[in-house]
Amino acid sequence: MNQKTIAENRKARHEYELFDRYEAGLSLKGTEIKSIRKGKVQLKDAYISFYGNEAYIKGMHISPYEFGNIFNHEETRDRKLLLHKNEIRKLEQAARLKGYTVVPTRIYLSKGLAKLEIALAKGKNLHDKRESQKKKDAQKEIQKALKNQY
Repeated sequence: MNQKTIAENRKARHEYELFDRYEAGLSLKGTEIKSIRKGKVQLKDAYISFYGNEAYIKGMHISPYEFGNIFNHEETRDRKLLLHKNEIRKLEQAARLKGYTVVPTRIYLSKGLAKLEIALAKGKNLHDKRESQKKKDAQKEIQKALKNQY
């Protein structure tokens, strides 16, 4: 597809085991989308919270647009996620009842619109993190050996 990844939340992949992924639109102001297109966005400490029947992303940092004047945006304001009602209900129930967390994994542009990929996640224990690192290292060794074989 025609997607350009702007920012990824690598910390989420390390800290959580990711399950179902969803694509959400973002309700943004004019200077925010301009900053996102320049790559001035950070998802490291961001998380998703629910109020009423709506989902919001908190802690996502979008730097001020350098050419924005008095209309520039607040950097870490809460931004509404654009999801279907049944998706919001499903995510909220999983977060409340089953102990999952909803985390943003990446932000990308699709057809000129900013989209946020969010995932249901469960926190990893220390031994789980070590196990996934071992698997990753073993996979790298296999790829290296296959590459050197030819």
